[in-house]
Amino acid sequence: MQPQETQTQEALVQINFRLPSEMKKLVERAAIASGQSLRDFATQTLLTRANEVLEHQQVRTLTDRDRDLFLALLDSDAGPNEALRAAAADYQRYLKQS
Repeated sequence: MQPQETQTQEALVQINFRLPSEMKKLVERAAIASGQSLRDFATQTLLTRANEVLEHQQVRTLTDRDRDLFLALLDSDAGPNEALRAAAADYQRYLKQS
């Protein structure tokens, strides 16, 4: 075995999971329809979905001004305003409906 092959093999990891037989048959049919092996289809589908999930995560970064304002609000003794009280009431109603 050449050094390059050894390095590639060491980089590979295995993921194991079980599926009900009907789900596996469905995935196999989809793999065949796409012209891929089951392994290639499952790998590509898993990677595509992982990228979609990560792309849709939103990361919020505050400017220095916004950070300072946020921290000042946390430190203040001001109580909730009317909009915040209304939002909390809406949320409580939502929880009761769920």
